[in-house]
Amino acid sequence: MAVNVLVVNAGSSSLKLTVLGGDDTVLAEHHAERWNGEPGPLRDFLATAPPIDAVGHRVVHGGAEFTEPVVVDDRVRAALEDLTALAPLHQPRALAGIDAASEALPGVPQVACFDTAFHATMPEHATTYALPLEWREKWGLRRYGFHGLSHAYASRRAVELAGTPDARVVSCHLGAGASLAAVQRGRCVDTTMGFTPLAGLVMATRSGDVDPGLLVWLLRAGLPLDDLEAGLEHRSGLAGLGGVGGDLRDVRRAAEAGDERAALALRVYVHRLCQSIAAMTASLGGVDLLVFTGGVGEHDALLRAEVVGKLAFLHELDVLVVRAREDLEIAAQTRAVAQATPVRPHRVPSSTTVPGPAALSPRTRPDRR
Repeated sequence: MAVNVLVVNAGSSSLKLTVLGGDDTVLAEHHAERWNGEPGPLRDFLATAPPIDAVGHRVVHGGAEFTEPVVVDDRVRAALEDLTALAPLHQPRALAGIDAASEALPGVPQVACFDTAFHATMPEHATTYALPLEWREKWGLRRYGFHGLSHAYASRRAVELAGTPDARVVSCHLGAGASLAAVQRGRCVDTTMGFTPLAGLVMATRSGDVDPGLLVWLLRAGLPLDDLEAGLEHRSGLAGLGGVGGDLRDVRRAAEAGDERAALALRVYVHRLCQSIAAMTASLGGVDLLVFTGGVGEHDALLRAEVVGKLAFLHELDVLVVRAREDLEIAAQTRAVAQATPVRPHRVPSSTTVPGPAALSPRTRPDRR
C-alpha cells in the first residue's frame, strides 16, 4: 500500500509539490510561482525529498471518459492530451508534470486525479445545455464543472466538523478562480462552472457568466476572436471592473479609499456570489451548511460577513471555513488507486517542513486540520 505520496499540483504557470506521509503529515513541500514545464524543479525537489511510493497529479480536465482517478499509462496520457483544447492553460502543464515525474521516478505509479470528476454525479438535467442535439453530440457539449478536488475535500470536511452526514452543503471555492458546488452525501448535484472554467461567478480576471448574444454581437462588431478570448480570460472579472487588478484585497483597499469603480466591483462580486449561492440552494432543495474555502473564502472575513448577512433569509444556516487542502484529496485518491498497483518506492534522504496556520474568522466555525 502506498504511504508517502508526492502531490504534483501544476497550475497554468506555477508548480506546487507536496509530500504527504501515511498520516497526511506534510513531509516536504515546494512552491514555484513561475514554472514553464521543465523537469528541473521536480528533479531538484526530489534530491532531498523523503521516500516516494506514488505520485498524484491534479489534472483539470478529464472530459466525459475520466470520472475517477486513474493510473497514467500511454493510452491515458494520449487521451489527456486530446483534451487540451478544453483546458488550454492547464492541461499542458499537468502533462508536463506527469512526464517529469515519470522520468524522475521510473516504476512509481503516476495517478491522475481530476477536477471534473467530482461533478460527474450531477444529474443529466444539470449537465445538459439547451443547444441543438447535433452540436452536443458532435462536440460533447455539456457542463463539466471544475475545482472538484477542492469541493470534494471541503464539503466532506464540513460534514465531519458539523457531525451532520445528511447535510445539504453549498461549497464556495473562492480564489483567483471561483466556483460553487451543491453537495449532499458526498455527491455533487450542481455547480456554477460549465463546459469551461469561464462560466459562473465573477473571478479575478475571468468574466463568469455573460450573455452569449453579447459575445456574438462583439464578434460581428469586429472584435477579433483572439482578443475576445484574452479579454474574457485575463482582462475581465474584478480586474475589468475595478481597474486595480484582480486581487480582491487591492480592490477592497481602493474601494475604502473612495474609488467608485472598485466599490462597484465589490458590489457586483457579492451580488453574483449571493445569487449563485441561492441557485445552488434551489438545486439542493435547501441548505444546511455554507462552506468557504480557497484564498478569498478563507481569509476575507468581511466578504463572508456580507454574504451571510444577505442570505439571512435562509435561516438556521451554519457557516464554516475549511482550509483548502486539495493535496489531501489527491493523496487519498492516489493511495486508493495505487493499492492495486505494484509499488517500487523512490528512496532519498528526508526533509520536513510544516505549513503555517490558515487565517480564520471569529464568526465562523473553522477547520483546524
